[in-house]
Amino acid sequence: MKTAVPCYYHLDVDVSPERAGQVRRILAAHLRHWSLENLVEPVCRGAEMLLRAIDEHATDKHISIEMWWNGQHLITAVGGHDRDLRPDQDLRGCLEHIAETSDGWGCCAIGTGSTVIWFSQRARAGERVPLVPTAPEPSLREGLQVPRTVPVAALAAPADGADGVLEGAR
Repeated sequence: MKTAVPCYYHLDVDVSPERAGQVRRILAAHLRHWSLENLVEPVCRGAEMLLRAIDEHATDKHISIEMWWNGQHLITAVGGHDRDLRPDQDLRGCLEHIAETSDGWGCCAIGTGSTVIWFSQRARAGERVPLVPTAPEPSLREGLQVPRTVPVAALAAPADGADGVLEGAR
């Protein structure tokens, strides 16, 4: 498994219908550069939907897009400078789609009166292999030899010319 280096990207753009596709390609290139190919489609789709909705409803078309990668989650934030844009009404359909396709999302106003909409995607492994206990395999090394045993009768009966096996061992 690769170790993740935290990454950050910031883009300021004036939204228009043709710029939405360009921004999508720019974000996709950064995600691929960060080795997050599996997040390209959901992140770019969500960002493009937000850009198109902002283009349709906002009067101020200047926005900022930021992406943060912390090694587990990618957070994408789109901040508009339009104080009259109301996410609960103007962007309702877009936000419903983002809520369905993201691991987390939110909307907040910042001190300047602008609105920031963010969503997060968790990095997932490409393939999941279920854990199955494996049967033990025979070992190729030799096992320990069992110690020799002396029959109990031999210990009790003295041998010819000997007082016994224990006496002979002394």
